[in-house]
Amino acid sequence: MPHVVTDHCQDCRYTKCVDVCPVDCFHGSAERLYIDPEVCIDCAACVPICPVKAISDSFDLDGDGDALVELNRRMSLELPVVDAVAEPLPTAEAKRVALGY
Repeated sequence: MPHVVTDHCQDCRYTKCVDVCPVDCFHGSAERLYIDPEVCIDCAACVPICPVKAISDSFDLDGDGDALVELNRRMSLELPVVDAVAEPLPTAEAKRVALGY
């Protein structure tokens, strides 16, 4: 199973993860990122770099892993690839603190 971007990314959109991805599997909206499960090679390079722990192996998710994989898949079909680091959203730091990171 692939890695997925969880709701922790919502209103953050930290993009350091895209810089370490060897296959450009990240897609993004204005509010968050998603991982294309068909492109992700499960290298996990992105996991430790996310400051809000928004990226997880789908096996490690409680109950909603399949739904998150499907959400990431569906949104990846609709949104453009994000392959360059950008500034996080203005709300990112507050969200990181609220999540306890």
